[in-house]
Amino acid sequence: MPRVICVAEKNSIAKAVAGILSGGRSSRRDSPSKYIKNYDFTFDFPFSGPSNVTMTSVAGHLTGLDLDQAHGWGKCPIPQVFDAPIVDIRTKDQEKMASNIKRECRNADFLMIWTDCDREGEYIGWEIVQTAVQANRALRENVFRASFSHLESRHIAQAARNPNRLDQRAVDAVRTRMEVDLRSGVAFTRFLTELLGSKIERDSGSKPNQRPIISYGTCQFPTLGFVVDRFERIRKFVPEKFWYLVLSISIGSDKTTFQWERGHLFDRLAVAVIYETCIESSRNMAKVAYVKSKPTSKYRPYPLTTVELQKNCSRYFKMSAKVSLEAAEKLYQKGYISYPRTETDSYPQAMDLRALVQQQTSESRWGTYAQNQLSGMGPNQFQWPRAGKNDDKAHPPIHPIISAGAGLDNENEKKVYEYVTRHFLACCSEDAKGHSTTMTLQWGPEFFSANGIVVLEKNFLEVYPYMKWDSTKQLPNLNVGQDVELSSYLMKDGQTSPPNQMTESELILLMDANGIGTDATIAEHIEKIQQRDYIKKKKMNKQTYLIPTTLGVSLVHGFEAIGLEDSFAKPFLRRQMEVDLKMICDGNKNRAEVVNDLISKYQDYYGLTSSRKNKLIETYTDIKSVM
Repeated sequence: MPRVICVAEKNSIAKAVAGILSGGRSSRRDSPSKYIKNYDFTFDFPFSGPSNVTMTSVAGHLTGLDLDQAHGWGKCPIPQVFDAPIVDIRTKDQEKMASNIKRECRNADFLMIWTDCDREGEYIGWEIVQTAVQANRALRENVFRASFSHLESRHIAQAARNPNRLDQRAVDAVRTRMEVDLRSGVAFTRFLTELLGSKIERDSGSKPNQRPIISYGTCQFPTLGFVVDRFERIRKFVPEKFWYLVLSISIGSDKTTFQWERGHLFDRLAVAVIYETCIESSRNMAKVAYVKSKPTSKYRPYPLTTVELQKNCSRYFKMSAKVSLEAAEKLYQKGYISYPRTETDSYPQAMDLRALVQQQTSESRWGTYAQNQLSGMGPNQFQWPRAGKNDDKAHPPIHPIISAGAGLDNENEKKVYEYVTRHFLACCSEDAKGHSTTMTLQWGPEFFSANGIVVLEKNFLEVYPYMKWDSTKQLPNLNVGQDVELSSYLMKDGQTSPPNQMTESELILLMDANGIGTDATIAEHIEKIQQRDYIKKKKMNKQTYLIPTTLGVSLVHGFEAIGLEDSFAKPFLRRQMEVDLKMICDGNKNRAEVVNDLISKYQDYYGLTSSRKNKLIETYTDIKSVM
C-alpha cells in the first residue's frame, strides 16, 4: 500500500486526528524528540486510496530566520544588516523534529499537512515540505493540505477526504513579514542598546555585564505608543469647570430627575442668564412637552473572535491576553472548542448550530437554558446568530464543540470554556426585550429629559451574565401639555475629568482597530513590552492599568523629536505593511517588491535616526528628571 505521512502543528493535534481517522486503533512510536510521537494506522485518502499512514507533528515553527554569522552583533557596522544574507536556523529541539520528518518521509509516497489553517500555519506547512524533500525529492509534487477548524470527528474525516494545496502566496506574505521584522528589529535594537544600554544599566542598578536589551519591533513600538499617548493625555490634562441646570419632580414618594438637553456649558454667566430667564418666565412650574413610549431591545453579542475573547477575558476575569489565548489553545487541543485564532464574526449557513446547542443540554449550569432554546416552547427560542462584517475565510467564530462537564481542572481553562459557551448560547438566543419611555419637560425656553426602561424578556441575558440591562425607576404617568410643579430647579457646577490610564482590554481594542499585530500575536506584543520594561502593570481601585516607564516614555518622545516621516510610535507604518502583506496574499504584489520598498524605508529612517541620535539621549535625560 502507498505510504502517507501526515504532519500536524502540535503533538496533541496529531494524537487527536490519528485517533479519529484510525477509529481509535492507531499504534504509537517514539521519535527523536521527546515532545513528538508518531501514530501509525491505515486510511483511505482520495489521492492515494487505502494507505499506510503515519501521523506526526512539529511543535510550532521548524526553522527560524537570522543573519549569517559574519553579521552577528558587534561583527559589522549596523547598516549592513539591511542587506546581509539571511539563513534558516534550527534549535536543538527543531533539529530533532526535522530529523523525525526526514526519517519518516524517506520512503513516503505522499505528504499531507495538518497545520493550523492560518497564514502562520501555511508557512509552518511550507517549512515541513522543505524539510521533507531534503530526504525525498519526489514528495514535492505529492503534497496535500488538510483544511479544518476544530477536532470534531465528522469535520476531521471531511478534511481528510477533501484535501487542498498549500497557499504559496500566504507563505510569501509570512516570509516577507519575518524578513522585514528581522532586519529592522536587529538594526534598531543594536543601535538603541549600544546608544542607551549602558545609561539604563547605571540608572536601573543592573549588575555589571547585564546591559538591558532595548529592542525595537514593528508592532512593539506602536503598542507602546498607545499606552504613552494615554499617559500623556492624563499628565497634561487641565480640568475645566462647567455649569448646568437640573430639574426634579416628586409625585407621591417617587422623585424623577430631568437632565438639561444642552448638557453643560463652560460659561458660568451664560448659564446664570438662562437660569434667571427660566425662573422669571415659569417660576416653579414646567410643562410636559413630549412623551414617547416604544419597544426596545438589548442586542445579543456578535459571534466570538479572538480579539473579543482576549478583550473580554481581560475585562471580566482580569486575565491577560496571553493567558486567555493559551487557555483557549489548550481547550482547542483537547477538542472542547473550535480553533481560537479567528477574525470571523459570522457563521456559515451550512453549520449545524442546533447540534452544537444540543451538546450543552446536559451541562448543569446552562443545560436547562439550552433545552429551552431547542424545545419550541417559551419566549426564548433558538435564533440564527447575528452576522458581523468580518470573515477570514479560514475559520468560523470561536464556539464550543462538546460539553466539558467535569472534565476540566485548570481554572483558567474553566473560565475561558464557560465564557465561550455562554457567549455561543447567547448568540443563538433572542435579543432581550423591553419598553422605553422618554419624557421631556419645558421650563421657560429650555428643555429637560428623563428616560425609563422596563425589561420584559431577558432572553439571552439569562445565560450571559457579563452584560447588564435592568429596569429603571418608572417615569410618572403624565400627558403632553400637562403642567407639573417642580420640587427643585438648580444651577450646578462640575469639572471635566481626565481619562483613566490604559487597561489591557482597551489596548487590545486599539491594536485590533489599527492593524497592529494579528488576533494571534496581540498578546505577545503586550507581553514583550512588559518584559522590556517599557510598561508596567499597576493596580488602582480594583482595576489593573498599564503605565509606561521612564524608558518607555523616553523612546516614544525621543523618536518624535527625531522627526521620522512615519512615526515608529504610531500605527501607520505597520498598518501599511499589513496592507502590503494582504496584497501579496491576493496576488496583487510580489514578495520582492514589498521587501525592497519596506527595507529601503527602514534604511532611510536608520540614517536619519543615527544622525540625530543625541535627541534620544537628551529626551531620556529630560524625562528621567521629571518622572
